[in-house]
Amino acid sequence: MVSKDQSIGGLILLICLVVGILYVALLFFPGVLGAIGVQAADADVRFWVIAVPVFIAFIAIMAIGGWIGWTMATTPPPKPIEDITSEIEEKKEETATETQPEETKPAEEPSEEAKPAEEKKPERKRKS
Repeated sequence: MVSKDQSIGGLILLICLVVGILYVALLFFPGVLGAIGVQAADADVRFWVIAVPVFIAFIAIMAIGGWIGWTMATTPPPKPIEDITSEIEEKKEETATETQPEETKPAEEPSEEAKPAEEKKPERKRKS
């Protein structure tokens, strides 16, 4: 059984093949139109066979460019990276303080008397 997507794909393939064959036939053999009863000069047929796809492609490219320009003009600028990083740091700090139990939360700085004596590093002897 063929799925719906496969049948649509097959239809698109068939249409593209028919249009491609007609395009090549009209471009290189413009007299083909006479076989189906359409009278036209060969030069006119070749001109329109080339002009119509070029016109469609040009309009499509201009539409895509216009869409990109509209999107850029109406999209607000992004936040500076500094703002984003500061927000992330604030969130980390908030979640860290919320997840710590009351007993393990950092206490306020102890007074001068309660601080342990700082170890002094031995001084290096100067070369004389």
